[in-house]
Amino acid sequence: MGRMQGKVALISGGAEGIGGTVGRLFVEEGGCVMLGDIQADKAAALAGELGEQAASVELDVRDLDAWEKAVAATVERFGKLTTLCNVAGISEPGGVTEVAIDSWRRTIDINLNGTFNGCRAAIPAIAESGEPGAIVNVGSMLALRAGGGFAAYCASKAAVTALTKTIALDCAAKGLPIRANTVHPGAIRTPMFERYLEALPGSTEEVEAMFAANHPMGRVGEPEEVASAILFLASDDSSFTSGVDLTVDGAGTIRE
Repeated sequence: MGRMQGKVALISGGAEGIGGTVGRLFVEEGGCVMLGDIQADKAAALAGELGEQAASVELDVRDLDAWEKAVAATVERFGKLTTLCNVAGISEPGGVTEVAIDSWRRTIDINLNGTFNGCRAAIPAIAESGEPGAIVNVGSMLALRAGGGFAAYCASKAAVTALTKTIALDCAAKGLPIRANTVHPGAIRTPMFERYLEALPGSTEEVEAMFAANHPMGRVGEPEEVASAILFLASDDSSFTSGVDLTVDGAGTIRE
């Protein structure tokens, strides 16, 4: 029996990258997934590829109403919701005095408010399932070890970390069998990473080497490696684990 057998997950950012990889892995492990993404066509294409255990919904994570509709669509399609994975996010460079105000607001709105909206909309539905539930939020290595040139990204992901812990404690205090944990990736080979390879000065090889140097293991990570960590926290394998920070960063957080 797969580790997600009988579970139904709503995944933001589910069209590609880490979110799409999580959706694929959950289906392989016997679960059902609703892929939520603002890239509706890409999400629908992936859901079609994954078959009857998958569906998609257009989702702008900044919009609480859109989240509530996505939760309702998940329950209507699969009969319940047991699992939420907040994967959608953006990363734009800029220190405190350089970052464009629009970039700051957009990053906070997507990374932090989007995660808050997802949890607010999903927790009642997960509770109504009558089954043990799990929330997995995606933070970042930079939430735990800040970088001076990424003010909005670091701030938003650090806030996601604290938010996740409050959810873990709040659900436990209310007697809700819903666990909440955070996965913190390092640099991962996703479309977001590819955009950095193109945007930063230097050759692709030089830029990748720069990112790899921040990880003592000497490379960037693969989305499958992050998805495996998310699977652990979403499954009953971690049934007594809540409020933790799980790094998938090649030891980047603890580097000297």
